[in-house]
Amino acid sequence: MAQGALVKEQKYDRQLRLWGDHGQEALETAHVCLINATATGTETLKNLVLPGIGSFTIVDGSEVSGEDVGNNFFLQRGSIGKNRARTAMELLQELNDDVTGHFIPESPDQLLDGDPSFFCRFTMVIATQLPESTLLRLAETLWNSNIPLLICRSYGFVGYMRIIVKEHTVIESHPDNALEDLRLDQPFPELKEHLQLYDLDHMERKDHSHTPWVVVVSKFLEKWRSENGGQTPKSYKEKEAFRDLIRQGIRKNESGVGEDEENFEEAVKNVNTALNATKVSSNIEELFNDERCTNLTQQSLSFWVLTRAVMEFIAAEGKGNLPLRGTIPDMIADSEKFIKLQNVYREKAKADAAAVENYVSVLLQSVGRPPESISERDIRLFCRNCSFLRVVRCRSLAEEYGVDTAKTDEIASLMENPDNEIVLYLMLRAVDRFHKQHGRYPGVYNYQIEGDTSKLKSCLNGFLQEYSLSLTVKDDYIQEFCRYGAAEPHTIASFLGGAAAQETIKIITRQFVIFNNTFIYNGMLQTSATFQL
Repeated sequence: MAQGALVKEQKYDRQLRLWGDHGQEALETAHVCLINATATGTETLKNLVLPGIGSFTIVDGSEVSGEDVGNNFFLQRGSIGKNRARTAMELLQELNDDVTGHFIPESPDQLLDGDPSFFCRFTMVIATQLPESTLLRLAETLWNSNIPLLICRSYGFVGYMRIIVKEHTVIESHPDNALEDLRLDQPFPELKEHLQLYDLDHMERKDHSHTPWVVVVSKFLEKWRSENGGQTPKSYKEKEAFRDLIRQGIRKNESGVGEDEENFEEAVKNVNTALNATKVSSNIEELFNDERCTNLTQQSLSFWVLTRAVMEFIAAEGKGNLPLRGTIPDMIADSEKFIKLQNVYREKAKADAAAVENYVSVLLQSVGRPPESISERDIRLFCRNCSFLRVVRCRSLAEEYGVDTAKTDEIASLMENPDNEIVLYLMLRAVDRFHKQHGRYPGVYNYQIEGDTSKLKSCLNGFLQEYSLSLTVKDDYIQEFCRYGAAEPHTIASFLGGAAAQETIKIITRQFVIFNNTFIYNGMLQTSATFQL
C-alpha cells in the first residue's frame, strides 16, 4: 500500500469502518453546495469537511455582521464587513487539507435569476436560512434536474430539516438486528454435502464440543424432521421441544452430569435465528413489481438493472430465493471447522453473484449499454445486501405547499395533541408568511414584539384557513416565536448541523436510510419527530 493511502486509511479509520472504502470514495468525489454561511450552514459543512468531502462551494452574498461573529465559530471579529462566503470557506478549509473549498459572493436569488443551472452542477445542495420564495424557486430547479436538496433552518429553539429528492435508492441500508441468511430450513446442495462430514454421535469429545452451532442445529433439525413428517418446528411449543432435543445431545460424564459444551448452549440460544424462514420479503417484492424494474431503459439507474437481474435469478437458479448473503455469525468452534463452514457459504454466495452477473450483462445489452457499465464489485455488493434494499421517494416542495386534503387531515389528527411537534412546523410556515407580508421576521426588533404578536397570529390564522385546517394553536407558541426574533442560537445550529451532515453523508454514500421527508427538533423540550408532508 502506498504511503499516502496508508496515511489516509489511518486518518479516516473510524468512518471507514462505518461506510467502507467505497463509501469514502463516494464522499471524496462529491461536491456539495452550501447556500448561506450561517451558523447552521458552517456547522453542517464542518461535519462534512472533517470526514473528507471532496469539495464544497459556499454561495453567500452577505457581509459578516456582529451577530454572525456572536453565534458562528467560523467567523471572527476581524472579518466583520467582509464577504461571509469567502471568510467561512477559508476557515473551514483549514480543518482538512484533503478538501477543496470554493466561494461565490452572490446571493442565491442573483444566481437563480442569471444562471439557475449553476446549482445543478453539484452532487447535492444544502440551503440554510432561506426565505420561502427563494426556496420554492431553488427547489423547483433542483427537482427538475434530480439534484437532492436539503433544507436546514434554525429558528430560536426550533430546528427544521426537509429532504427533497425524487428517488433515493439504498443498497446498504444497514438494518438493525438483521436476521442471518443461513438457509437451514432450505439447505443448498453444498451445505448438505458439508453437513454429511459430521457425525455427532461418534465424534471425539474435543470435536463434539467445538463443532459450530450451525452444524449442531442442522443435524438435530434432520432428526426432528424425520420424526415429524418433514416439518420444521414452528410454534413456541415445538421450538421449546426442539431446544430440549438439542440439550439431550450434550454429552454426560461418568456421573451422568452434562459436560460444559458451550457450542450446544449456543445452538439452543440461536434456535429462533436458525429456524428463520427463507423467503423474499414483501418490501423486496414491491421493488420487483415497480415500473422502474419491469420497464428498463437506457437511462435506468444501475439499481433497477440489478434489481431486475436478481428478480430473474430468483425465478431460475435461486428457485424462489434471493442470492445467498454469504456471511455467518461468529461462533464457538475450532478455527478449521469454522473456516470450512464459512467457505461453504462464501463460495455459494460467489456462485449466486456470478449468476446474477450474467443476467446483468444480458439486461444491459438489451437496453444498449455496455456490460462493463456495472462492475463485478457492485454486483457482489448488491447481492450481499439485496435483502435490505430501500427506495425513498419524497414529495416536491411545490406539492407540499399545495393544498392536499390527505395531508391536512393528517396534520389535524396530529394536532389533537396541541403540543405535538407539528405545531412548530405550522409556526415556521406562519413566520414565513409574516416575512412575505412585512419584509422581515417577527420580533427582530424588541420594541415591536407586542405588535408583531397580533400580526403573527393573523398570519397563522390566514395560513390555517387557506389550508382548511380547523384547529387552534396556543398563544404561547405565537409569543415564543416572536421572542425568538429569528435568532439562530449556536446550540441549535450545532445540533442541526450534525444531523444535516449525517443525512448528507447518507445521500452521498447511498448507505443507511434517510428520513422522509420533514424533521422537527424542539430544543425547549429536547424532542424531535419526523413527518411525511
